[in-house]
Amino acid sequence: MQITVLPGDGIGPEVTAEAIRVVAAICKAGSIDFDYSIETIGGSALRGLGDALPEITVSRCLKSDAVLLGAVGDPEFDKNPRERRPEAGLLRLRSALGGFANLRPATAIAALADSSPLRPEVFAGTDLLIVRELLGGLYFGWPRGRKADEAFNTMRYRRSEIERCARIAFQAARIRKKRLTSVDKANVLEVSQLWREAVSRLSEEEFPDITVEHMYVDTCAMHLVTTPSRFDVILTENLFGDILSDEAAVLTGSLGMLASATIGGKVGLFEPVHGSAPEIAGKGVANPIGAIASAAMMFRYAFKNVAAAVAIEDAIADALSDGLRTTDIAAGGESVCTETMGREIADRAAARFLASRGNAASL
Repeated sequence: MQITVLPGDGIGPEVTAEAIRVVAAICKAGSIDFDYSIETIGGSALRGLGDALPEITVSRCLKSDAVLLGAVGDPEFDKNPRERRPEAGLLRLRSALGGFANLRPATAIAALADSSPLRPEVFAGTDLLIVRELLGGLYFGWPRGRKADEAFNTMRYRRSEIERCARIAFQAARIRKKRLTSVDKANVLEVSQLWREAVSRLSEEEFPDITVEHMYVDTCAMHLVTTPSRFDVILTENLFGDILSDEAAVLTGSLGMLASATIGGKVGLFEPVHGSAPEIAGKGVANPIGAIASAAMMFRYAFKNVAAAVAIEDAIADALSDGLRTTDIAAGGESVCTETMGREIADRAAARFLASRGNAASL
């Protein structure tokens, strides 16, 4: 296992350190060989090397088995041209790695029922996965431009781009509850009409066992806050997915809780949903669970080690059930620092992974 770690900006270095702590604990418990290198991206790379994505970073990422990213974003560069902002490095990295499907889970955790902005009975039972197309749409479409009093962007998709992302969503649904909601705006957008047509055809020809519903993006946004448990897998394009996945993340009570995986390309990219949060950087209060859960997704999707992924996910649930909380989810109560949360999860994950290996050996 060769991992490239990109701590990035703000709280990125703090949370990725804890994710690596958990990875190391799992690998030690399972006698798994792993190594990692640390490279720069975003504001830290601009500050040190004058480029938001240095060539050495791209090279190391492409030679690794997986990339673990902390966070990108630094207000110091807000007035820079678009191509010289930290976020430009992230977009270029996604293009270089070729990952076209971003997976973002959102699950109701009983121990955090009071942290969600929704009533417990509304959020209870929610277990959804958003699959967002990541390399097309408005973020990458041409032409695009800006004049003094006018700006324009282009939403553009090819059928092949839609189908390759949809296949990943269908495959995910097949091992979950076999339900897929395809989200679009087909009543007003030609791009969405193609999207709906492509998903429908794929459903009929390749995935007849999956129940598919088509839903407008505004309706989906409403149902996410009124009946989130109705969803299993949500498939959508880049812009809609960006918005809906952040909405779903907030439902859990904190953006610091959630992970993501970008797959389908040369190398998988795994990162928490939250931003760089520079206002709390260096204070030891950042929630590392999103980064740790991203490491679990890395084991699941990059290394096909489901047992390790489950051990980490269960360890997170154990820590929360035992009352451990970082400031963002403490609701005014007692909290622990970033490092303590990481260490506690690492210990629990290693113990669970050892136990699973012992159980497997005894079968």
